[in-house]
Amino acid sequence: MKTERLSSIFSKYPNLTILVVGDFFLDEYQIIEHSLKEISIETGLEAHQVVEIRSSPGAAGTVTNNLTAMGVHVQGLGIIGEDGHGYELKRALKKRGVETDALIESNSVFTPTYTKPMLRETNGSLRELNRLDVKNRRPLEKNLEDEIIACLKRMVPKVNGVIIADQVQEQNCGVITDRVREAIADLARQNPNVIIGADSRERIGLFRDVIIKPNAREATRIIHPEMDGEVDRSQLEKIGTELFERNDKTVFLTLGSKGILSYHSGGSEFAQALPVRGPIDIVGAGDSAMSGIITALCAGATPGEAAQIGNLAASVTIHQVGTTGVASREDMTRVAQLA
Repeated sequence: MKTERLSSIFSKYPNLTILVVGDFFLDEYQIIEHSLKEISIETGLEAHQVVEIRSSPGAAGTVTNNLTAMGVHVQGLGIIGEDGHGYELKRALKKRGVETDALIESNSVFTPTYTKPMLRETNGSLRELNRLDVKNRRPLEKNLEDEIIACLKRMVPKVNGVIIADQVQEQNCGVITDRVREAIADLARQNPNVIIGADSRERIGLFRDVIIKPNAREATRIIHPEMDGEVDRSQLEKIGTELFERNDKTVFLTLGSKGILSYHSGGSEFAQALPVRGPIDIVGAGDSAMSGIITALCAGATPGEAAQIGNLAASVTIHQVGTTGVASREDMTRVAQLA
């Protein structure tokens, strides 16, 4: 894509409002100083000494991080607990410029949290220990589903785009329950001018009437659940075509380091991934790609152009080693000029 066209698309971002609905997690990093280790008198076990705590929004929050870095106005819709983690998550989102009025607080749920202990070795390097996950493992209460659906009905017609972040693996235990998913499909049909895209770890094949962004494994599992292992490019192309025919909405099939296949009413296109420029960390790359794709479409990009911008966003993110990266317009422009 020419620099002039990229600049034209990016120039529209500050005028866009995108709603992110789904599972907002708190990522809490606890830095443990190995040299300060103590032995517990009561248990005889080593007591890790935490000397630093860093918190940042994760899951749906990672999407909002990317969107605000791109200069987009962002609204968050989800459910958090009336607890300390919820307070930290809301504070972190506000600090990044996310509008949090529609984050529903409830004393009947946990704030989903990934606690990541990081052991600082004597040479100064950090090593991640076993993660501690706090998630809700009971079906979402009907009154909370009702609140989410009411907010969606009120908010969707007023925004340019919606990104659905379905993170929780346990069915109906996160924000995007079966009822909420059906309500989103209804709203998509009622609001054809609003760009709505879904990303889901476990249930991408259940979404209807919205753009979907599966990776190769997720896409294969939808069409050929009996297949195990790698599938070749020709098989993936057939799978992408079938997904588009089933849903009649654009499909962005991500191929990791290879790029993105897009399927839409005008046919199919392939956007080559950008070359790797050194050490990489793929954490958050999918969220960056999703943010780049949907924002570009809201700004008037074609599906092929949106896939290229999704690749740009992912390229920026993977080169931010040791952290969940984000992609700004400035960084994407710089990477595009290097390509």
